[in-house]
Amino acid sequence: MSAIKTPPTSLLDKYTGEEVQPLYTARVKLTGGEARHGRASGVAKSDDGALCVDLRLPRELGGPGGGTNPEQLFAAGFAACFHGAMNLIASRSKIPVRDSSIQVSVTFGRDPSDGLFLLEVGTEVTLPGVDRTIATELIRETERVCPYSKVLRQGCESTVWLT
Repeated sequence: MSAIKTPPTSLLDKYTGEEVQPLYTARVKLTGGEARHGRASGVAKSDDGALCVDLRLPRELGGPGGGTNPEQLFAAGFAACFHGAMNLIASRSKIPVRDSSIQVSVTFGRDPSDGLFLLEVGTEVTLPGVDRTIATELIRETERVCPYSKVLRQGCESTVWLT
């Protein structure tokens, strides 16, 4: 097995095309499991087999816990993407970053505007040894680059269809 390498900073090069240029597509299928309810007893599996997780309703929502949930999966994806983008930007900018961490909280709650549901996201960045002014600028640039940050600010193209 070869050593895991950092992605190239060339990923940060600007793209100037007219259409979206797909780089990678993740495909995950969710089935309802025992309760026939994806959130309560679902199983999420990626088409390449790298991901296979049992979903369970958290105790705070009246479930048994004992599995992951959509909020944890979203938080993990966001944290991984933000951390990766931040470290690429730091590398390109010659900012020495060691032992950085990102903690993302995703809160599922009631939306007072329509009475239904919403998500709130909080992102805590730890950059030991990096000057606060430099760290703040690095975070701002990461928010511009990270697609998860972008989708939270701008939304994204979404299509739902029946097969």
